[in-house]
Amino acid sequence: MIPVLGQKYEINVLVTSKPNAEYMTDEYFELDLPVAPAVMVGDEIVVEGSDIDQFEVETAICKQLNLPMPVPENKGFFKKLFRP
Repeated sequence: MIPVLGQKYEINVLVTSKPNAEYMTDEYFELDLPVAPAVMVGDEIVVEGSDIDQFEVETAICKQLNLPMPVPENKGFFKKLFRP
């Protein structure tokens, strides 16, 4: 999801991945970063400690870049049934 949005909006994406134990250290808490899993757009924490869907991340990116908000995708029954 994130690499696709990075290409769509021509933005730099930084993914940080560490073992869970490293996120629970005093040194990590001193950085004032969100608890993993998390998504940040700019300085805004979009979600912390849970999963997020692509639409929410895309909305946060558009807000940050002052772009028009994305249109939510129709998630009807037939759309799910006949997904390519």
